[in-house]
Amino acid sequence: MATNKSPGLFSYSNLVHAVAGGCGSAVAMSTLFPLDTVRTRLQLEEGRRKSSILSLLREIYKEEGLAGLYRGLLPVIESLYCSNFVYFYTFHGLKRIANEDKSALRDLLLAMVAGSINVMTTNPLWVVNTRLKMQGAKVITSQHTATRRYKGMLDGLLRVGREEGVSGLWSGACSSLILTINPAIQFMAYEAMKRQMQSMYKSKELNSLVVFGVGATAKALATVLTYPIQLVQAKQRHGHNYEGLPQKAGLIPLLLYIMRVHGFKGLFKGLEAKILQTVLTAALMFVCYEKIASIVFAILMGNRRMALKK
Repeated sequence: MATNKSPGLFSYSNLVHAVAGGCGSAVAMSTLFPLDTVRTRLQLEEGRRKSSILSLLREIYKEEGLAGLYRGLLPVIESLYCSNFVYFYTFHGLKRIANEDKSALRDLLLAMVAGSINVMTTNPLWVVNTRLKMQGAKVITSQHTATRRYKGMLDGLLRVGREEGVSGLWSGACSSLILTINPAIQFMAYEAMKRQMQSMYKSKELNSLVVFGVGATAKALATVLTYPIQLVQAKQRHGHNYEGLPQKAGLIPLLLYIMRVHGFKGLFKGLEAKILQTVLTAALMFVCYEKIASIVFAILMGNRRMALKK
């Protein structure tokens, strides 16, 4: 029984999906990175007045130049590629094992399992990545974070491990595990809508515009439902200056503090930028992913046919 299942988890097909997912996310994030910079600033800079995304982009460019808009791009790409590689490989491997059950509930459960594996594997990368993005920014949220200067991803990982221990490397892991519901909702909605579209168009190959729309809708739904936890997660990874709360405060204390000080709307600070950034990035990522996977599979099938002819 075990030997029949192992090819489902360890196969070239899963590797293709993983590489395509990693490359797709890297291309999408590189294209829309300034929006991610705005989202991070709005989430972490407590004193920043509310302003439009465009005006904030202009403000950062005026104060910090083009480098300010693209600060931390390399560590984000490194983290994102590794994260999506793990996620896509695990998700599609589990899908092949559970191939007999094609349903939205199956996709939700498999996506949550894949997300949990991804979190425990790549969380240290995201801790350092968040800090590198705010390093050198004009506004710093706390004295605790102002003293940290990392040379890069590797230096950051080594220093956080040495100075803060294992708990520092996995800061926000609890929030991240809860947030596995975000990509789970996203992938469940994406797979369900994709199946509907394939049935409607009577074709397994969907055009880029349809894939973009399906990906954007799925990500928008997941983002709105889970945004308050994403806000707290960012503060746990980077640090905060909330009076009376320890730096390693848990999810519930941080949520309650934000609600008490800023009200319910405080839980959705930066949502507009997050929606624009994450929806466009996810939609573009799915387009790139589908195209890359399709091309690689076509090449592999062509090589296989040539080998059979010989």
